[in-house]
Amino acid sequence: MLLEHLESIWQSPGRGIWEVRGAPRDFTHSRVMCWVAFDRAIRLAEQFGEPGPVDRWRGVREAIHADVCKHGFSVKRNSFTQYYGGETLDASLLLIPQVGFLPPDDPRVVGTIKAVEDNLLRDGFVMRYSTAAVDDGVGGTEGTFLACSFWLADAYTLSNRRKAATALFERLLSLRNSLGLLSEEYDTIGKRLLGNFPQGFSHLGLINTAHNLAHRRGPAHQRANRAAQEKVDDKDD
Repeated sequence: MLLEHLESIWQSPGRGIWEVRGAPRDFTHSRVMCWVAFDRAIRLAEQFGEPGPVDRWRGVREAIHADVCKHGFSVKRNSFTQYYGGETLDASLLLIPQVGFLPPDDPRVVGTIKAVEDNLLRDGFVMRYSTAAVDDGVGGTEGTFLACSFWLADAYTLSNRRKAATALFERLLSLRNSLGLLSEEYDTIGKRLLGNFPQGFSHLGLINTAHNLAHRRGPAHQRANRAAQEKVDDKDD
């Protein structure tokens, strides 16, 4: 069973969402997604009567949550970090409120969004991480990552910063080519699309963000599943 395997290996170091070629780490986003797996399995069991050791799953879910909050957050940076014990940032941390791990108004989430804005923005778009600060085993530089920029727009929406979300979304739309397609990255200096093209990851981000802005209960709110998010204030802070 998948969850039985995950239960036995969730504490193992890995390569993270970006499959970095540097040393294996305890990546914070990876641990959050392990939490998501158990959380969604519990929901399926409770809502649809699917069989499973729900009480044990709850215990694992709580253990992962406590582990991430203890080891994945830096008091010094007032932000979650890319991996346990580190101080580097990662744009995948923007997904923490979207998957329901913590509410968007949690001070740790607010601090993480601010840290990403301060450290990973390049001409208004988001780097997935700092290539100067992260040993990814590749080296060199790269463009801003478009999927991550859509994640920031979603984080703004969940935080009731709809004006900021709309402005970023419209800037991202302006990067599309004559066929309406996006690549993986964008070079803010050369003003050109970079990387895999067309990139499904980027277009999924576009679709999700469009729905989040068009509907008061868009995909981000649905996945977050927070009662406090059912009423979204259009007023920008």
